[in-house]
Amino acid sequence: MITRVVVTGMGVVSPVGNTVAAFWEALCAGCSGIRAITHFETADLPARFGGVVEEVVPEGMTGKDLRRTDRYSVYAIEAADQAWKQSGLEIDAENPYRCGVLVGSGIGGIETIHDEGVNFHLHGPKRISPLMVPKGVANMASGLIAIRRGLQGPNKAVVTACATGTHCIGDAAGLIRTGKADIMLAGGAEASVTRFGIAGFAAMRAISRRNDAPDRASRPFDKDRDGFVLSDGAGVLVLEAEDHARRRGATILGEVAGMGETCDAFHITAPREDGSGAAEAMRVALAEARANPEDIHYYNAHGTSTQHNDPMECRALRTVFGEAMPPVSSTKSMTGHLLGAAGAVEAVACLLAIRDGVIPPNINYETPDPECVLNLVANQAREARVAFAMSNSLGFGGHNASIIFKNYG
Repeated sequence: MITRVVVTGMGVVSPVGNTVAAFWEALCAGCSGIRAITHFETADLPARFGGVVEEVVPEGMTGKDLRRTDRYSVYAIEAADQAWKQSGLEIDAENPYRCGVLVGSGIGGIETIHDEGVNFHLHGPKRISPLMVPKGVANMASGLIAIRRGLQGPNKAVVTACATGTHCIGDAAGLIRTGKADIMLAGGAEASVTRFGIAGFAAMRAISRRNDAPDRASRPFDKDRDGFVLSDGAGVLVLEAEDHARRRGATILGEVAGMGETCDAFHITAPREDGSGAAEAMRVALAEARANPEDIHYYNAHGTSTQHNDPMECRALRTVFGEAMPPVSSTKSMTGHLLGAAGAVEAVACLLAIRDGVIPPNINYETPDPECVLNLVANQAREARVAFAMSNSLGFGGHNASIIFKNYG
């Protein structure tokens, strides 16, 4: 018998709120978290705004702890703390070797790496901090969460650009299904809203330059979109084997029903225009979930607001769903693009849509694009029964990940 994987905890750090409750309230209200950047100099940058996170200090972390930890790891720790608390787990009651962490980052400690690079350039190798490597590597969030909780089971980090968070959740569910763990903390974290990060994505012509109206800059599927908005944050889920969660009387928030993943094998940044890779990932996820296209009641789109991604994703959706197109929205219209954390934060949105029967809107949709014809939940949330929700994440390098959550019952 295949082990069912359920969700018993959720945590979020995002531009629209640093708790699950605040995050969900903002999404349902259609509130944008995109604003002008004020914590560093932006006058010479092509984009002077982003999805900035309010100050986060996880419980018990001192000023010294924060200085020794890159922001992306701080966000991951806070989201993991929230998820662990909601789950009601106590590590003293568990076998620590059956409890693991799989939290990744698309870029890792880019702020640390940049700052130490400048330090090296100005002062030479003797002035480099011994913390540069442990702060900068993309697996450190997983390591720090494990240290904080005493989790000695499987511990690693997937790095697949913007598909990272979804891959981490899918891979963590796989570890539970195959009997290698009972509990996994899984998700993604990112802190790339820096001068260095913005300059890099601007050089690729990937991000919006709508400096006159930041809150309207992220506009997935709108004809006048001009790029994505760079954002920070983290999302973490507690995944458990169903029988383990039931034995301890846990509140089950939903189930990981299916996961599909493919590679475009096409280009370092551009997706296949026909969307065939993304479509195949969705088909694999549906097959694993034993679901038909018409069973999906909400599709949380990758929907980055770039010229190439949005039409490609629409083609993939039409290929898979045809006339059974589910309601679609990209919550990136409100949060911006959290890169490696995006899929994890959007997984939380899917589970909340299932819980409350509310589909969050795709805001800033003003001018229809004939290449992006969808059943779009435009500008206002929609009440609907949601038994199955699908979320897609598509990353540079051709990575495609599709995950399906369902109501537990």
